[in-house]
Amino acid sequence: MSKEISSESSNSGKKTLVLALIAGMCGNAMLSWLTISDMTFSIFPLIALVLSLQALYQEYLKNPIPEDFPMVGLAAFFVGAFGHSAFTKAQYPDAGGNFFAIIVVLVLLFWIGKKLGYIMKEA
Repeated sequence: MSKEISSESSNSGKKTLVLALIAGMCGNAMLSWLTISDMTFSIFPLIALVLSLQALYQEYLKNPIPEDFPMVGLAAFFVGAFGHSAFTKAQYPDAGGNFFAIIVVLVLLFWIGKKLGYIMKEA
């Protein structure tokens, strides 16, 4: 029984991280549309942002959140935002450099991996 509960909470945590990543990418896509003149408007980031935020809220109501998990979720949001920013600036070099965004994404991914136990596992 406890194995099923831990499996369910693990899947819930992964779902939350993926939804936070999608929300970050969509939020940055909307911001990029407003700030970069070469980008064209698309309704799909707005739709995906609303749906991911709604799913995050439903997940929040349905399952309890572990103590350290909000910081990891926020980091996943910023990975999505800075990752999309780096991708956008690679497509539109006139918008600026993407070095800072790539460094932030790598540092946050390393921190998330360490928090989730994928990097530097403690014995």
